[in-house]
Amino acid sequence: MKVGFLYDDVFLRHETPQWHPECKERLVSIVKALRESGLWDKLVHIPPRKAGFGDVQRVHDPAYVEKVRKFGQGYLDPDTYVSEGSLESALFAAGAVMEAVERCRKGEIKRAFCAVRPPGHHAEADRAMGFCIFNNVAVGARYAQEIGYGKVFIVDFDVHHGNGTQHIFEEDDTVYYFSTHQYPFYPGTGSGSECGRGKGEGYTYNIPVSSGSGDKDFFQIYNDILPGILKKFSPDIILVSAGYDVHKDDPLAAVRVSDEGIRSIVRGVLSFPAPAVFTLEGGYDLAALSGAVVITLEEMMKDRQV
Repeated sequence: MKVGFLYDDVFLRHETPQWHPECKERLVSIVKALRESGLWDKLVHIPPRKAGFGDVQRVHDPAYVEKVRKFGQGYLDPDTYVSEGSLESALFAAGAVMEAVERCRKGEIKRAFCAVRPPGHHAEADRAMGFCIFNNVAVGARYAQEIGYGKVFIVDFDVHHGNGTQHIFEEDDTVYYFSTHQYPFYPGTGSGSECGRGKGEGYTYNIPVSSGSGDKDFFQIYNDILPGILKKFSPDIILVSAGYDVHKDDPLAAVRVSDEGIRSIVRGVLSFPAPAVFTLEGGYDLAALSGAVVITLEEMMKDRQV
C-alpha cells in the first residue's frame, strides 16, 4: 500500500513558550521513531504545499485571516501562541492536507499521514482556539470537494472535541463529522445531542466518552458503530483528525487507550474502501505520541481494499 508522508522542518518554526505542551519536539520525536522503526524508507515522502490565504478563507472568515496575517507575536487566544514563524507553519499545515488530498485524487497514493503543527480542529471560522490557528482538516475537506470528491467523511478521535470542525460543517450534508472525545471536558462542546443543523442535521455524530474509558469502549465504537455509518454515508474520501492525546500516557486527559487500542481505532477507520488522509492533532507525551504514529502508519500500509 502506497502511503504518503507529509512533513517539513517549516513546522518547527512555530515556536511556543517553553512550558507549552504543543512543542516542536512532538514532530522531532515522530520522525525519529519512524526512522528507528524502519518505516521511514517505505513511505512516499511528499513535500507539503503552502496554502494561500484564499485557500484558508474557504472555511475561515476573511477578517479573521487578515487578523492572523497582521498579528505578529503573542497569544491569539489564552492557549494559542503565535511566534514569528507560526503563520508560515500554519499555512503549510493546511496546505499539507490539500496536497495529500490531491495526490490521492491523482491516484499516486491511497493514504497519507500529515505530520504537521500547529494542529487545527479547535479553530473556528472566526477565531483561534486550543493551540489551533487554521482548521487544517476543514481546509482539506473543502479543497477535496473542489477537485472532485463529492462526499467527505471526517473522523476525529482526539480526546478533545473538534468544535471548530463541527461548527464549520454542521449545516452541510456533504461533509459528515464523527467524533469521539472525553466529555465533559475542554472545550465543552460535543454532547450526544449535537447532530447538525438545517440540511446538515444527522450528519454530525458525537460519541462522548467518560474519564477512564479504554480499549474496550473504543473498540466497540470504531469497529462496531463506525463501519456501519461509513457504509451508509459512502464517502469519496475520509479525512482523520488524529489526536493521540487519547493515549493512556497522555498528560492532558484521562482516557485510557493503549497502543493496541490505537491500532483498533485505525483499523476501524480504514475498514471502508476509500482514500484516507490522517492529520496530526493532539498528543503530548512524546513516547506515546511517536509510538502511536508508528502504529498508525503500520496499519495504513497494510493492503486492505481501497
